[in-house]
Amino acid sequence: MTNRREFIQLSGMGLMAIAAPDFLKSAAKPAEHHLAVQLYSIRDAISRDLKGSLKRLADIGFRTIETAFWPKDVSVETAAAALKEYGLKVSSCHIDIPTKENITSLVNTARAYNCKNIIWHGWPEDKRYSSLEGTRKLVKIYKESNKLAKENGLRFGLHNHWWEYRNDVGGKLVYEILNEELDEDIFFETDIYWVKVAGQDPATILKKLKNRIRLIHMKDGPAVFSEKLISDNPDPMTPVGQGTLDIPAIVNACSDNVQWMVIELDKSAIDIFDALKQSVDYLAKFKSVSLS
Repeated sequence: MTNRREFIQLSGMGLMAIAAPDFLKSAAKPAEHHLAVQLYSIRDAISRDLKGSLKRLADIGFRTIETAFWPKDVSVETAAAALKEYGLKVSSCHIDIPTKENITSLVNTARAYNCKNIIWHGWPEDKRYSSLEGTRKLVKIYKESNKLAKENGLRFGLHNHWWEYRNDVGGKLVYEILNEELDEDIFFETDIYWVKVAGQDPATILKKLKNRIRLIHMKDGPAVFSEKLISDNPDPMTPVGQGTLDIPAIVNACSDNVQWMVIELDKSAIDIFDALKQSVDYLAKFKSVSLS
């Protein structure tokens, strides 16, 4: 199975209703959080059969996806046409950090997908996150990237892993420095799984950062830290709702600012499409969650 580092290196730029249990009905809100799927989940299937893989997502019921990086022989234009063929819109694009050198490419990518949300995927760990001085250097870089994005009609966000919620820099965790010092319009896409891996409670974090978070990555599984993670070898993940995360608490903790819940399974214990279908079926029980 292709790991994240290999995937990025090989890639070109791109990017049932089931009756709800009573405990879900009692805390339900009107539908406002929309489901999407991160294509990194099906990277191996895409490398074998692009259109067939997208069709399977559409058959599950997905109407929206989040891009990662395509195999090197798939152009942005080819990918965008395939997405359109299967009725798949784009909620957001995982991209490299915007710079003066790549901003034109990022703008063209966003235009091809008709999507303004661009998100720095954040892999691998930047060692500057090990100190307060280094973190503040990254804050400066992110502010410059945000300025470039805004000047070109795009919205810039950050996706986390475990280190932002685990590394203590100057008496605070990295995510606290980012939240305090970044421009207000730089949004977070909070990956709840990595938050738990770092030893934090995802529901608490969602409430604390409610003004910053616009998207979340929904995944489930053992969510424990191990050295294997550093080499991008996570334990197999489960369909959402079958692992160790308190998904009802997480859903209920999402503010109205969270428009997209993006399902992502980095490695699946079962067939990935089956895992995605089970995840959708579970999340569809919540009245605050919609596939539309």
